[in-house]
Amino acid sequence: MTETSQPMRVGIIPVTPLQQNCSLLWCTKTMRGALVDPGGDLPKLKEALEKTGVTLEKVLLTHGHLDHCGQAGVLAKEMGVPIEGPQEEDRFWIAQLDDDGARWNMEAHTFEPDRWLEDGDTVTVGELELDVIHCPGHTPGHVVFHHAPSKFAIVGDVLFQGGIGRWDFPRGNLDDLIESITKKLWPLGDDVTFVPGHGPVSTFGEERRTNPYVSDAAIKRGLPV
Repeated sequence: MTETSQPMRVGIIPVTPLQQNCSLLWCTKTMRGALVDPGGDLPKLKEALEKTGVTLEKVLLTHGHLDHCGQAGVLAKEMGVPIEGPQEEDRFWIAQLDDDGARWNMEAHTFEPDRWLEDGDTVTVGELELDVIHCPGHTPGHVVFHHAPSKFAIVGDVLFQGGIGRWDFPRGNLDDLIESITKKLWPLGDDVTFVPGHGPVSTFGEERRTNPYVSDAAIKRGLPV
């Protein structure tokens, strides 16, 4: 488990054979929380809720790929909570989850979110309020969740330590992805710590210095090919 500064705490729970970083974030005042991108391994996620004493309030989704949301509908139904996100341009990804699950030999089921999110929206978790930032490029409806008071973001598959998301999926776009990172994430501040969809946490400042795709130096040289 990792911890951010109060009033929010965050735990990272890798799920599915793709080791996707599901995040459990919660309001320390109310002990109400959200699971962000619960793609699978539901018993492990329920165990994390039990160990932390967090009451699940909702499911939040960054985008519609099966390792991020393949079992979100099942979890939400079992726990009696709503699903918020992603942005509706990812509807086609969620609509094909059953087929994608069979293709990847993973359990995945189609569902309908209770709320599609848009750029500039906010989501609440307990007494926390997180900003929603639409960051297309990896998928067209990808969103990022940002908690400004904690200088913290959950970025899904937009950005990784030392890398960026794939753009070769249907309706992926490299130009959009680079713009999402440099025009929407970098302005949030170098001191923002982020949880990516896979791999270790990092900061925007570290990636601006060292990321071979989107560091300041890389951007000056031109887009990756």
